[in-house]
Amino acid sequence: MSKLSKAKDFKKSKSGTYLSIATTAFGAIGVAKQIKKARAEQDTLRLIDATVSAVAVVTGLAILYRELKRLGDDDVLLG
Repeated sequence: MSKLSKAKDFKKSKSGTYLSIATTAFGAIGVAKQIKKARAEQDTLRLIDATVSAVAVVTGLAILYRELKRLGDDDVLLG
């Protein structure tokens, strides 16, 4: 397998999945700040928006976790 095809398959590897999980979790920090600000300003519409964003982050993390479990020993970067 060439180095270029390994690089293209990085997202399908355990390392790529871990990186995606970290990136998604980092997005949760922004959502938490958004919720805190919406509560402080008593802005219902922004609070709803932040809540929907939080649900999207949780769903994304769940999907990535499932993908990580599926990869198991079939990591494309290992061979």
